[in-house]
Amino acid sequence: MVNALDVVAERVVRDGYVAVLYSPGYGAGWSTWADKKLREQLMYDPVMVAWVQSGKSGPLPDLEERYGDAYFYDGGAGDLEIRWVPIGTRFRIHEYDGSESVVLFEEEDWVIA
Repeated sequence: MVNALDVVAERVVRDGYVAVLYSPGYGAGWSTWADKKLREQLMYDPVMVAWVQSGKSGPLPDLEERYGDAYFYDGGAGDLEIRWVPIGTRFRIHEYDGSESVVLFEEEDWVIA
């Protein structure tokens, strides 16, 4: 469970790792299916991290109350998982057909022109 000491700048941080939310199930993404201005907030949302860590028990937290009228789609919430990423690690959320995955920078082959 998340406690106040674990939340740093709206991110859950433990033992040098940041909780990153992603939805690996096909059909609907989580952060990738939201307005660009919300994507990063949804990736790190401490309320949703706590909900996932609790086994997704209870109702889905009210995101409209947290984010107002900005566009997001919570269809991927039921599949949410947490990947613990070392602080300072470059990563991205890859999405295909609603299925998201966390890709660390060092896990891909990059070319510099």
